[in-house]
Amino acid sequence: MTELAVAELFVSIQGETTAAGLVCAFIRLAGCNLRCSYCDAAYAYQEPGKIMTLDDVLAWTAAQGARLVAVTGGEPLLQPATRSLLHALVAQRQHPVLLETNGSLSIADLPHGVKVILDVKTPGSGMAASFEQSNLERLRPGDELKFVLTGRQDYLWAKEFIHNHNLAGREILLSPASDSLAPAQLAEWLLADRLPYRLQLQLHKILWPGADRGR
Repeated sequence: MTELAVAELFVSIQGETTAAGLVCAFIRLAGCNLRCSYCDAAYAYQEPGKIMTLDDVLAWTAAQGARLVAVTGGEPLLQPATRSLLHALVAQRQHPVLLETNGSLSIADLPHGVKVILDVKTPGSGMAASFEQSNLERLRPGDELKFVLTGRQDYLWAKEFIHNHNLAGREILLSPASDSLAPAQLAEWLLADRLPYRLQLQLHKILWPGADRGR
């Protein structure tokens, strides 16, 4: 029987990615191999999570009535059963499934119908060396790249990374880290450089300030 360690299941407004603003059923899996300086979901690795069968997770998802489903963490690809979950979710649904991953593990062999949100860790995260470069070659049309920025140096680093890897044609999300970079400052840099990248704010934190989970 396939089992997963689940940090939490909840329905909320998707706060990030190009799907921001949509009602979304979230499957947050437990465990993470990174320790980013700005992590806002540390409970996903600090707590062991609830052991659930794949069938139970799928039954919960089917009962929520949400068109969009996101598998997140922690780092969801740490669990061997995650790929089985993604295959089952794609088979269950008529709409894409989002996978939010920290970029340190291979995204090879994911089922079609999964949209990858690939995090590229900047130096300010303390985890920049963790990125699996070969994942850039595995990106498919519609996948997105996310850079969380703690300041000006991260912004410049992200610009150089995008240029060096010929990623300008991709959907690029630049997100200011909470308490480190003012959104208006990032907006000014984007305006000054006329960059075609998306300024991403965490909508759920604007809607529910102070909520530390389940949002």
